[in-house]
Amino acid sequence: MMLNLIDKIGDWNPQLLRELKGRLKIFNVAIAVATSLLLQLVVFLYQLREFPNDEYSLTAPYCRLHKVYELKQNQLYQQSNQSQIDDFNYFLSKNFCPQNEIDWQLWWRDHWEYIFLSLSVIFVFTLLVAGTYLLINDLAKEETRGTLNFIRLSPQSETSILTGKLLGVPSLIYLVILAAVPLHLLAGSSAKIAFSYIFTYYAILVASCIFFYSAALLFGLVSRWFSGFQPWLGSGAVLLFLLTTLLMASSYNNGINNSTAWLRIFAPWDTVNYLFPNLLRVSNDSPMKNLEFFFLPLGKNVVSVVSFHLLNLGLCSYGILQALKRCFRNPQASIISKGQSYLLVAFCQVMIWGFSLQFWQKNSSFYGQFEPNLILLAIYNLGLIFSLIAILSPHRQDVQDWARYRHQEVSSRKSVWQDLIWAEKSPALVAIAINLAIVIIPLLVWILITSVLYTDNWLNSNIGGFKVLLTVALSVSIIMIYATIAQLILLLKTPKRSFWAIGTIGVVSFLPPMILGFLGISSWDYPTVWLFSTFPWAAIQYSEATTVLMAFLAQLSVLALLNFQLTKQVRLAGESATKALLAGR
Repeated sequence: MMLNLIDKIGDWNPQLLRELKGRLKIFNVAIAVATSLLLQLVVFLYQLREFPNDEYSLTAPYCRLHKVYELKQNQLYQQSNQSQIDDFNYFLSKNFCPQNEIDWQLWWRDHWEYIFLSLSVIFVFTLLVAGTYLLINDLAKEETRGTLNFIRLSPQSETSILTGKLLGVPSLIYLVILAAVPLHLLAGSSAKIAFSYIFTYYAILVASCIFFYSAALLFGLVSRWFSGFQPWLGSGAVLLFLLTTLLMASSYNNGINNSTAWLRIFAPWDTVNYLFPNLLRVSNDSPMKNLEFFFLPLGKNVVSVVSFHLLNLGLCSYGILQALKRCFRNPQASIISKGQSYLLVAFCQVMIWGFSLQFWQKNSSFYGQFEPNLILLAIYNLGLIFSLIAILSPHRQDVQDWARYRHQEVSSRKSVWQDLIWAEKSPALVAIAINLAIVIIPLLVWILITSVLYTDNWLNSNIGGFKVLLTVALSVSIIMIYATIAQLILLLKTPKRSFWAIGTIGVVSFLPPMILGFLGISSWDYPTVWLFSTFPWAAIQYSEATTVLMAFLAQLSVLALLNFQLTKQVRLAGESATKALLAGR
C-alpha cells in the first residue's frame, strides 16, 4: 500500500517525490514526532502550574465563594479601617477554598482554552518561520550544488516543480504540526470552541503558509548574492514581521482604522483574534469589528472578515506565483513585466485607499478620514515606485538588443510607444510614468473632492489647491529624474551597475534632506531649497505658488536634458550593436 502511494505521488509530482525521499527518513521522522510530543507535554504541564491545590485562595477566580469575600474586602477598603483590613487579610492567609467549592468545570474549560490558544500561536511561528528558513536554505543549497539548473531543464512545468518544493521541503515541519493537531482539536472541543471556527483557523494557517512560502521561494531565487546568509535573512524578516504585528494586535491602542490595516492582515493575528477573542487577552472587543473597506463594514461578521483575509492572501499568492514562473526558468528576467507592474500598482492603490476610507468616528468626513493617512500613503508609494525603478529598468545588454531591433526594423508597424509601454527590454521611463499616473489619479480625485466639498479644510486654508497640484507635479518630476538617472547608470559599461544605480539614487534621494536637517536649514525658513528635494511637501505651506511653479519648470528642464541624453545613448547603443553584428557576419 505504501509503495502504491509513493508511486502515485511520483506520477502526480516527481519533484515532490524527490523532496519527500530526501527528508522522510526513519530517524528524521522519529525526531519530528518526538519533538512534537515533547512540545505538547510542555504546553500541557505548563498550563497545569495553576492547578488548584489545598491552599487555593478564597478570592481566586475559580472559588465559588470569591465574590462574597471580594465584596467584604472592598467594603473594608472603603471604610479605611486598617485593623479590620489586617485581620481580614490574616483570615484569608489562614483559610482556603474548600475543594467542593472549586468550580472544576470552569477551570478545565479555561485551561483547555489556554492550551488550544498556546498551540495556535506555536503553529503560526513554527510553520511560517521554520518553513521559510527551510525553503530558502534548500534553494541556496541547490544553487551551490548546481542541481537547480538541472531542475530548470526538467520537462516538468514550473507549477509542478514549485508545488513539489512547497509541499516537500517543509514536510518535517508539517509532521510536527500534524502530530499536535489531535491535542489541538481535543483542547478546542473541551473549551467549547466551535469546530467551524477551528477549521477556519486551519484555513487561515494554510493560506498564510502558501503566501509566505511562495514569497520565500521568490526571495531565494532573486537574492543569490546573499549566499549563505539568505535563509537567516528571510526567516528573520518573517519572524520580525510576525512579532511586530503581534505587538500591534495585542497593544491596548490597537486600532486598525488606517492604511496599516492592509499590512496587518498579511499576518494572521487580528483575524485569529477575531475568531478567538481570548487569544491576545487584551479585550473581548476585537478591533477587527470596526474594520471597513471603502466604508463597507467588513468587521460586522466573521464570514466577511475571514473571506477578505483569505481573498487578500490568495490574490497576493497568485501574483507571487506569476513572478516565480518568470524567474524560475530565466534567472536573468525581471521579477515582473511592465504590464504586471500596472496591475500591481493599481491593486496596491485599491487596498491602501480602501483601508484609509473608514467611517470609524462619528461625524467624520471624507476629508477627515484620509488626511491622517497621507504620510502612510507617501511612504507606501515611494517605496513601491522606487522598487519598480529597480525591477523594471533594463541593463545595457537588454537595451542594446532592443535598440538594435528597433534600428533594423525601421519599417515595423509596431509603434515605439507601444514598445516603451509593454516591451521588457525597452527603457522603463514610460512604464514608470504610467505607474506614477496610477498612483496620482486617486490622490487628485481626493484633492478635487475635498477642495470643493470642504472649503475650510487644511488644504484650502493653509495651502491652496493650486499649490497642492503643483507639489504633486514636483514629486512626479523628481521621481522621473531619479528613474532617468538610474537608467543612464545601467547603460554604462562599468561592472556592478545595479549597485551604482541603487547607491546613486539612495544618495540623491535621502542625503540632501539629511544634510539640510543637520545644517539647520529648515523648510519654513528656506522653503525654496526644500522644493528641489525628494520631500517638497515639507515646504509647500511656506512657499508662494509662483516659486513652486518655477521649481517645477526647473525640474522639467533637467528631466528633458536627461531624457535627451538617454535617447542619444540608446540610439548609439543600437547603431553600434548593429554594426558589430554586421561586422561579425
